[in-house]
Amino acid sequence: MSTLEEQIDVDVPIALAWERLHQVETYPRFVEGVREARLEDGHRAHLDVDAGGRAQEFEAEITDRGKEHRMEWQTTSGPELTGTFSLLPLDQEHTRVQARIEYDPGTVKEAFGGPKGFAQATAIERRVRDDLEHFKELVEQKR
Repeated sequence: MSTLEEQIDVDVPIALAWERLHQVETYPRFVEGVREARLEDGHRAHLDVDAGGRAQEFEAEITDRGKEHRMEWQTTSGPELTGTFSLLPLDQEHTRVQARIEYDPGTVKEAFGGPKGFAQATAIERRVRDDLEHFKELVEQKR
């Protein structure tokens, strides 16, 4: 398994960032490749994704650790991916969003296509960084 960690600071209070992170239906607005997303039964997300030029559907189980401002997820269908989003207050008006993604490079290549090896890791890092930037734009504009 490979691990990717990225973070971004957003100019909103932690409560607002936490609320926005839980609005699964807005994921297509900031997660590249997600065409539609919905929460099912409170702990499972269904994602319709354009992956490597192919339409695919994924399910993910979500564990919410609200007191710690930490959301964990793991795919239950599709490629084996797990991740954590942790929010840390910097002060009353600023929050750090930390993303940690664990993935098997071979499985990701098979599911999403794209390059192999180091080039794939670089592409995944860039995508996660871009998604965090889009989340920052979304959460700050809705303020």
